[in-house]
Amino acid sequence: MSKNKTVKTEPIVHTADTSVKIKQEKPKTQYTTEIPQLKGEPKSMDFALAKENYILLLIGFVIIIVGFVLMIGGGTDDPNVFNGDEIFSFRRITLAPIVVLFGFAFEIWAIMKKPKQEEV
Repeated sequence: MSKNKTVKTEPIVHTADTSVKIKQEKPKTQYTTEIPQLKGEPKSMDFALAKENYILLLIGFVIIIVGFVLMIGGGTDDPNVFNGDEIFSFRRITLAPIVVLFGFAFEIWAIMKKPKQEEV
């Protein structure tokens, strides 16, 4: 069973005019990279956070490093010697983890803190 299908085609017209312009439709939704500005906010804000927040993040990072430095030590060169008082001292078991957790909490606060608005 062979069926003849007819396809309607338009004839191809060749012209010497190469300045034919095709009208392109603009998309219905236009995406922009502009960020809406809030009242009192500077218009040239390039970073996600303000300078103050980055400084606070750096301080929080230093606090975390200090906490890990407090955990260092307590080992011996002789594998037959175990000094439990030095390994399980208050500084390594209690103080250092509290300092590290405080550093992480400080980091979260530094990210969430809104910078001070300058009065005009």
